[in-house]
Amino acid sequence: MSGGEPVYVGSIDQGTSSTRFLIYDHSAHIVGSHQVEFTQFYPDAGWVEHDPMEILESVRTCIAKAMDKATADGHNVDKGLKAIGLTNQRETTLLWSKSTGYPLHNAIVWMDVRTSSICRKLEKDLPGGRTHFVETCGLPISTYFSATKLLWLMENVDAVKEAVNSGDALFGTIDTWLIWNLTGGLNGGLHVTDVSNASRTMLMNLKTLDWDQPTLKTLRIPAEILPRIVSNSEFIGKICSGWAVAGVPISGCLGDQHAAMLGQACQRGEAKSTYGTGAFILLNTGEEITQSTHGLLTTLAFKLGAEAPTNYALEGSIAIAGAAVQWLRDSLGIIHSAGEIEALASEVESTGGVYFVPAFNGLFAPWWRDDARGVCIGITRFTSKAHIARAVLESMCFQVKDVLDSMHKDAGEKGEVKNDKGEFVLRVDGGATVNNLLMQIQANLLGSPVVRPADIETTALGAAYAAGLAVGVWTEDEIFAEKAERATIFNPGLDEESRKKKLESWYKAVTRTFDLADLSL
Repeated sequence: MSGGEPVYVGSIDQGTSSTRFLIYDHSAHIVGSHQVEFTQFYPDAGWVEHDPMEILESVRTCIAKAMDKATADGHNVDKGLKAIGLTNQRETTLLWSKSTGYPLHNAIVWMDVRTSSICRKLEKDLPGGRTHFVETCGLPISTYFSATKLLWLMENVDAVKEAVNSGDALFGTIDTWLIWNLTGGLNGGLHVTDVSNASRTMLMNLKTLDWDQPTLKTLRIPAEILPRIVSNSEFIGKICSGWAVAGVPISGCLGDQHAAMLGQACQRGEAKSTYGTGAFILLNTGEEITQSTHGLLTTLAFKLGAEAPTNYALEGSIAIAGAAVQWLRDSLGIIHSAGEIEALASEVESTGGVYFVPAFNGLFAPWWRDDARGVCIGITRFTSKAHIARAVLESMCFQVKDVLDSMHKDAGEKGEVKNDKGEFVLRVDGGATVNNLLMQIQANLLGSPVVRPADIETTALGAAYAAGLAVGVWTEDEIFAEKAERATIFNPGLDEESRKKKLESWYKAVTRTFDLADLSL
């Protein structure tokens, strides 16, 4: 579709703290965008919620403003917009009334840990313990996934109980909520999710790509409240009247980390790490389901069409990455903006022996300890705020290193693609990757190159690619074409002995975080 009139593809990128709408031309250049931040609520220790109505309104605002900006810059997006893709924070869970269209409770966010007692009970009651569902869904029982959040809502919120019992409840992750509203809401809105978001609920069978009936029966979750599962790249439905893009098809939908994989063009044996509120490392394992024995998750990479082959992945999820920088800014006041941390951390050559482990809500991969809490150790009278800032940056990189070590063990030599020097290259993206010091520390701790693309916002790009692929704006060859000529490469600059000593100290710090959840207030 490269000839004739200009064509455009839109991308709704709904993250943990903000929503964006971006418009791409055929060359995958952004011609218009707008971003809106929304509120995170913390009703109790370890609890995190969003207002689904505020998220919906943020999408409406972003679409209208981005369209206006692109039009003002001379792009005929009203006529040329061919498709819209959607990408979203995964696992965040909500239920709403199909008769009123309103949420029955705030959305429970992916990092929320209120379901820990439900998880402990399931582990105790089920014969397989923590890994009871791993064979079917690839995921351990954890506060992280949607199913336990759904159980909490069904057990603790009267409005949810009543709606589920009367058949008035609809369950969804944020993609489902947005698509339902974008395609009509009360007037015929489509109740769907995609395979990547569904793979994070703990309820989808990785082989059949459908809801797993034995799991639903075990957890007593009625199938009627669940959305229909579609692929990542296919015509889903048209946007209804009342939106600035009415009539445009939604033809792409992926969870944010899967969208970033596609935006990074990760094929079998290639891995990417996205640095946002958390950090998420995925290795494409091709059409093979690889079960982890080293604390990783087995999940979908992407499925680019209803009849297309399914690509699977190994994933390591880190709960707190960029959120630790926000904590330095908002809670401690050590920095005034996130961008200041690079200059502050660069004031010192090392952390001065300080190690920071941001286990604010427990630790995800590869540790899976929801009893962990944050620690900062090695502090002396010599320690300054610059040392702490550098330790925060290092904590993000150490956690990524832990996950990649596990991936290397699970995938083995045959499961990874290496460059002509025999090095495994990590592709990186996300807002935090503008920090050159962070990227250099990452390469140093990995002992291998880190590659940052020219466009670090690969999550939104991946959703656009999926949508454009479904309507013929791009081909798979164009999406997976080599784009390295515009990339920045960070090569390691730390000797093996120093790297080994730092890693040993990091592991010592991590073990100090365990079994701290019951510290007295």
